[in-house]
Amino acid sequence: MLGTLLVSGCSTTIPDNLVPVSVNKVQQAGAWEMQGKLAVRTPQDKFSTNLYWLHSPTHDELKLTTMLGTTVLSLQSRAGEATLEVDGRTYTDSDPQRLLTRVSGWSIPIDSLPLWITGQLTVGDKLMAKDAQGRPAKLVNSEQLPPWEVDFKSWQVQSGAEVPRLLNLRRGDVRLKLQLNQWQALAPQDTTLIKLASQTENSL
Repeated sequence: MLGTLLVSGCSTTIPDNLVPVSVNKVQQAGAWEMQGKLAVRTPQDKFSTNLYWLHSPTHDELKLTTMLGTTVLSLQSRAGEATLEVDGRTYTDSDPQRLLTRVSGWSIPIDSLPLWITGQLTVGDKLMAKDAQGRPAKLVNSEQLPPWEVDFKSWQVQSGAEVPRLLNLRRGDVRLKLQLNQWQALAPQDTTLIKLASQTENSL
């Protein structure tokens, strides 16, 4: 059995230009942040860690931390440049997926996970099954061989939208278990203020 670590507070803060918002559907979220747990099992290794992810159209920030909040790994990507900090060293590459695999050896599909985390399909995904509510239950992505298989085990409502709570991912002999404990939709502050001002004017 893989061990589990309780989610702890993360020192990362939301950028000043983004504010929490409520949405009806995940597609309405221009950006988001999540906290949860990630368990990884391979023939050579197995571990469980806390996961923090800040995602926007132009910037991704991913952190793996211990139960005590110590950062094990930090990966940031922006404008075609990725930076990975691990074991006190910093590595760079133009592709975050390639950088993570090259440095850590971990086959974690970070290019596809932002959509899978929010219950959406990526290019190359084939939907194999839906649940009783019409949500994705299982998909297969054959962009890489062996293909990734994703099972959406349970769902929840966060920030007003339905998002997965537990996902199981498998690719060959690699197993990932991802649990979302908190998911928060974000939007640019200026856009939010304009929308609120418009709603106020319409109510007068």
